[in-house]
Amino acid sequence: CLCALAALLKETLKDALVPRAGTARVAKLLAPLDAVLEGFYNAILLHHFDSHHYTSPYSEATNNLISFVDLLEALLASRVEPELPLRCQRILFLKVSYVLNLISSSIPYVIKKKFILLLKKCVLYKSREDAESGSLFLQTPSLCEDMLALSNAVLQVVNLTWLNQIPLSGKSSYFGSSEAAPGDDSQVGSDQTVLRALSLVVLKALEFKIHNSATEAEIK
Repeated sequence: CLCALAALLKETLKDALVPRAGTARVAKLLAPLDAVLEGFYNAILLHHFDSHHYTSPYSEATNNLISFVDLLEALLASRVEPELPLRCQRILFLKVSYVLNLISSSIPYVIKKKFILLLKKCVLYKSREDAESGSLFLQTPSLCEDMLALSNAVLQVVNLTWLNQIPLSGKSSYFGSSEAAPGDDSQVGSDQTVLRALSLVVLKALEFKIHNSATEAEIK
């Protein structure tokens, strides 16, 4: 079901000759599912990911989670117009802490990487109106609100020890350290794609927070 919905969303946006017509079709598709999809988000991402079901990157549970990431990507891509989006199109920004917790859990590296790259897409995201205006900063109120919520959550965990828990490869490299995991004698280089994505997420969150801070103390 997750795969089918994600594919349908992508095809609806891709096949529309007029962009706004495609957006209207997406809204018609998602509106009845809005509350259901938010419930999915809460239930799936608050799940206990340290269970044995997620120890293998090839398990059914892992594949289901990957399918859910694909759906979240499709929901992000469907948010192209400046009008107030549906809750399910905003949930990734408003409840990004679920994703941040999941990334630092013991789930397979392939899922962590997909979520990190999804966060990168979030911090780079612009509505069609913002993209066409050429402005360096977001003008759409709902997107500004959502991006500020995401930035606050990212900076909050980065200010703690979150980055130190993020692996930079499927084996032994960690953010800020090349120390091998216990019992792992192989030397594996860092995943540069994940390293760049994580760095960009932090920098964009910091940039957005500073740009939207009211006081000098807040900026400091």
